[in-house]
Amino acid sequence: NAGSAMFYFMTNDLHFGPEFLGRAQLAASLASLAGIFLYNRAFSSMPLRSYLFWVNIGAATVGLLPLMLVTRANLAIGIPDQAFVLGDDVIQTVAGELAHMPVLVLAAQLCPPGVEATFFALLMSVLNLSGFAASFIGAWLTDLLKITETDFANLPWLLLVCNVTSLLPLALLRFVEEPQGKALESGAAVDEAP
Repeated sequence: NAGSAMFYFMTNDLHFGPEFLGRAQLAASLASLAGIFLYNRAFSSMPLRSYLFWVNIGAATVGLLPLMLVTRANLAIGIPDQAFVLGDDVIQTVAGELAHMPVLVLAAQLCPPGVEATFFALLMSVLNLSGFAASFIGAWLTDLLKITETDFANLPWLLLVCNVTSLLPLALLRFVEEPQGKALESGAAVDEAP
């Protein structure tokens, strides 16, 4: 991911202060709740494979929004930097929750009784490891593209590479099976009657 490079861009190039960054984080936290609510209300009954495909495509598309900020296209269409960053944070956080929720729900449904805490810890460990790997690869790409805390000339390329590679998991989607006898809903999942 390009998180570190974007942080330096926002603080060193756009001169966003800690107060604004805190407000953006608050907006993202509220958007996280909105994403969970939206998933429960609108998307929890969709077939899993189809949902994962479309949410991944949507997340990759939304992930391209920061390109508008670093190329300054947001100003060309009349959106100030702070308004754009707040909107982008909200949209990307909702998209992230929409992508994350079915994994948690499916894990809860497939978990054998008695090992729920262990299974959840394993899932969180895998998610944390993948986040660490994404940060490490993002830092490597940042160095490879010679993006520094003052030189952001190649930042659009970094964002583009990060978003294109976010589509790689789609190649594994064919291995995902629909849950048998259960609806992929966060409410009560009940086995079908025999």
